Amino acid sequence: MRLWYRGWQYVAQVLYSAFFNVRVFGRENVPLEGPVLLVSNHQSYLDPVLCGVGLARELDYIARDSLFQNPLFAWYIRSLNAFPIHRARADITALRTIVERLQRGRAVVLFPEATRTRNGRIKPIKGGFELIARRAGATTVPVVIDGAFEVWPRHQGITSMGPIRVMYGRGITSRQAARMSREDFVQLINRRLRQMQQELRRRYGKRPYNYEKEDDG
Repeated sequence: MRLWYRGWQYVAQVLYSAFFNVRVFGRENVPLEGPVLLVSNHQSYLDPVLCGVGLARELDYIARDSLFQNPLFAWYIRSLNAFPIHRARADITALRTIVERLQRGRAVVLFPEATRTRNGRIKPIKGGFELIARRAGATTVPVVIDGAFEVWPRHQGITSMGPIRVMYGRGITSRQAARMSREDFVQLINRRLRQMQQELRRRYGKRPYNYEKEDDG
């Protein structure tokens, strides 16, 4: 891990522990080497840092193109492995960048819900990541963040303090993925994300979401 990245990771660990009492589970499920696609739910602006704050390897991050308009900030987030994607259209260049980085043995974070949750629940995730994982021969690791919605929901202008939990689930290797249809692969990740979220909420005395009866909106 580069000293620059590790330094900022340490700063994040100190701040996030102090303000959010962050606890991380299942980090042994993230391979230390080789191509890894981390597929996470999306609760707040804190999520990209939360995905990597407890890991012993660097992550690469996809960020919306508007974040790169300020040259200084663009330099900063690029130095921490972020690269832009145009959300208003199919960004073939960004997709190629993801595949290329994975093929170089990197670990890349994706948020397949495409937008932050409006109520804390995990929306049905969008496909596309399964094609990337197969093409790059990557292991797909589901990641769940819970608590970030409570401290910084999308309708709130600034974050508040509160506990946040992060869980990494069992990875799906490219060989395992090859034996599934695209739809089955997507649905498997969707189920695992929700199951992991329910496990975290029960573990800490929070009411689980009823995904069977409640509207996903």
